[in-house]
Amino acid sequence: MIYECHMHIFMNGCNYRQAAAQYKQGVDEADIREKLAAYAREGVTFLRDGGDHYGASLLAARIAPEYGITYRTPVFAIHKNGHYGGIVGRGFDTMKDYRHLVREAGSAGADFIKIMISGILDFEREGALTEASLTAGEIREMIHIAHEEGFAVMAHTNGAEAVRAAAAAGVDSIEHGNFMDEDCMQALQDSRAVWVPTLVTIANLIGSGRYDDVSLRCLKEKAGALIQRGFELGVKIAPGSDAGAYRVPHVHGIEDEYRELWELAQSVMTREEFEEKMEDAGREIETRFCCGRC
Repeated sequence: MIYECHMHIFMNGCNYRQAAAQYKQGVDEADIREKLAAYAREGVTFLRDGGDHYGASLLAARIAPEYGITYRTPVFAIHKNGHYGGIVGRGFDTMKDYRHLVREAGSAGADFIKIMISGILDFEREGALTEASLTAGEIREMIHIAHEEGFAVMAHTNGAEAVRAAAAAGVDSIEHGNFMDEDCMQALQDSRAVWVPTLVTIANLIGSGRYDDVSLRCLKEKAGALIQRGFELGVKIAPGSDAGAYRVPHVHGIEDEYRELWELAQSVMTREEFEEKMEDAGREIETRFCCGRC
């Protein structure tokens, strides 16, 4: 079974603005069906969406069983206003507002809650993020509220402080996880969190001309070293490509991610062991990110 544990059905892998404009006019069912059919043809039978503004992932979850696909969605991601996350979700100002959004997502049919607690890689400044993460207190409270409401939590997380805070708060999955340190790796090893590194969001940019390739290769090397360390420590690592992001096409993105992960894992395990670990981590996400409705 092939798992794709992080994707966005409405994005097209080429141009976010174009995809957003397409869906702003209404959910494009034909586009969703075309993507689901492509995943089914390649044997990808589990998809976990990262959310959107438009109801695209909610429709995808409803019709995915027609293609033999299990689909999980948060409906929309949740971010603090003034911070990164608006491209895939809705914002809050107070924790009271946040709890309201959690409940609203649940009423709409969310399988889990996705939170945005850090910025993204700043490809113009090597080794930097676009903004600082939320505070450890905010991260802890957001995860606690979602758990209290009965949801697993998928956290968009970059930077060592954010990863440590999320792991300590009992987050269910860490997405991306760039710029971690050894303490983060130990925290993940000791936690119940599954890490979805989405390495191809960096690797597939090399040669695109959008950013400096030397910097990209350096970022990929550092991210790869962390993933390899994760495999050595037995951290639960799951395959997810962030399909729909720039240069990460649907279907091919997860094929690229499996290949990148295997290249990093082969120094510490056999191919059979690697496939088993991918299966186990994917199955754990499939089971945990279900809100008890499965």
